[in-house]
Amino acid sequence: MKREIRITSDGSATIHLPDWNEQYHSKHGAIQEAYHVFIKYGLEAVLIPKISILEIGFGTALNCFITLLEAQKRNLVISYVGVEAYPVTEEEVLKLNYVSELKAVEKKSVFETMHQCSWEEKKEISFNFHLHKRQQFFQDINDKNEFDLVYFDAFGAEHQPHLWTTIIFEKMFNALKINGILVTYSAKGSVRRALQEVGFDVERLPGPPGKREMLRATKVMK
Repeated sequence: MKREIRITSDGSATIHLPDWNEQYHSKHGAIQEAYHVFIKYGLEAVLIPKISILEIGFGTALNCFITLLEAQKRNLVISYVGVEAYPVTEEEVLKLNYVSELKAVEKKSVFETMHQCSWEEKKEISFNFHLHKRQQFFQDINDKNEFDLVYFDAFGAEHQPHLWTTIIFEKMFNALKINGILVTYSAKGSVRRALQEVGFDVERLPGPPGKREMLRATKVMK
């Protein structure tokens, strides 16, 4: 499938899929969306000294990179698992402008390492951040009680509805520890109902630029 680099409204890049008219990050601002959904309503809702994170849709590594930056600001230790079925190419990575847009030039080598490090191996990216990239279809995830936080950043349900079903969300529920949370940019009623059906408590929250709402789901004891 054809992929193009596009600049979003906040100046940061995304990868655009012309065949679907879909992009990896919001056209209203890739960095703004990432901070709003995954940091403000995800990471900041956990904030324990050691946090284990599962990202569904590693993609450009933007969410991973900003999580590392925030971890260093907040003195957090992060164990990060990024799952991706179709990794981005080296050529695409070179066109992503996240390091400059985030004013993190001193971390350029860190961002590059996130993309260059081997798949299927746990890698120490910095003293407080370990990354394990897994090239895997989401339906093949079988982790149990491993994670404090899930970043659910799959392509939209209109293009890949099978990724937003009870089958996938049950896997997310099982992967989380008790009181673990899942955050996603989606606010579709069908997504909320699927999350509730597998056992999550779900809340609607204000969405990032361009979206009225988003969802956060918590795994609680019933």
